[in-house]
Amino acid sequence: MYPKLFDFGEVSFLGIEFHAVLHTYGFLLAAGFLIALNVAARRGKKFGVDANLTMDLGLWILVSALVGAKLLLLIVDWPHYRHDPLSLIRSGGVFYGGLGAAVITSMWFFRKHKLSAWRMSDILAPSVALGHAIGRLGCFSAGCCYGKPTTMPWGVTFTKDYAHDIVGVPLGIALHPTQLYESFVEFAIFGFLIFLAGRKKFDGQIFWSYVALYSMARFVIEFFRGDLARGFVLGGTVSTSQIIAVVLLSFSVFALSTLRRFPQKRTA
Repeated sequence: MYPKLFDFGEVSFLGIEFHAVLHTYGFLLAAGFLIALNVAARRGKKFGVDANLTMDLGLWILVSALVGAKLLLLIVDWPHYRHDPLSLIRSGGVFYGGLGAAVITSMWFFRKHKLSAWRMSDILAPSVALGHAIGRLGCFSAGCCYGKPTTMPWGVTFTKDYAHDIVGVPLGIALHPTQLYESFVEFAIFGFLIFLAGRKKFDGQIFWSYVALYSMARFVIEFFRGDLARGFVLGGTVSTSQIIAVVLLSFSVFALSTLRRFPQKRTA
């Protein structure tokens, strides 16, 4: 679609000449993060959590999520990045890797600042969905995580050589807009979580509901994905993300049923 938001051409800075480009993907990722962080800070403040503390947590999550997403991408597509390691910098990453790293970092942060893990997770979960929804629009602009060929009327055709060179999206072929599928689902999940937050029965309900809903959606969307550089198992019948989705869905069902047994004050 529009991989470059602005192309500044050749520029010189401190004696170094380079081609400066503001990528649409990077811009929307940053915008999604800032908007999501603002929503989290406002929700946290409403329930007695210092906004500055939420901002600090957001920065920790950002760094860890980027590292985790890149690390899992490196693992699932090691043959490619072993021969072209610099392409890992241009690639986006695997969401589940970022989510896992963010959860681990968050748990460390909660313990350090003596915060209720489930309560804070409930505050943050809607923001994760919102930020991811906006980020997937950036993904669509770049052409990564593209879908399989389709004859459906809503199929999208990428035409930019730049997008093909960076992420390998096929050009001139109508593809399932899997990035838009996921973005739409994440916006819907965000709305549902905000609705559920005012009616929750126990701490942890919002977070694990998010994990369950996203896992189910991701499992289905994976069937429409056409990019092969994301890892497959069981003879190529299912993707790595689908296996992770099944595991996380199982964990979320177990966590929801377990936490429901302990009545807690509605807090977020």
